[in-house]
Amino acid sequence: MPQSAKHARLAGNVQDPTLSDVHTRIHVAADHTITGVAPPDVPPGDREITIALPPLARQPAKKPFDVNDLPEHDLGPWPEGLSLRREDMYGDDGR
Repeated sequence: MPQSAKHARLAGNVQDPTLSDVHTRIHVAADHTITGVAPPDVPPGDREITIALPPLARQPAKKPFDVNDLPEHDLGPWPEGLSLRREDMYGDDGR
């Protein structure tokens, strides 16, 4: 096997040079069965396919996001003498 073909097979995201793309339309029914007609240059037999889906349309927000609508949790006052300095939390090495 040539080195380039071996590399292409191992790389994973490099397309196999012996494969070609075939574009056709299919129909996916409510029961998820697929029907369609392959172009004449596709020989009969089982095939693996990739289905390209358009991006889903975003639904507009019902109302604008407001941070004040988020829930609040009052945990009381912080402990007396609490230090949040890096050196106090992680020691002298600062990690």
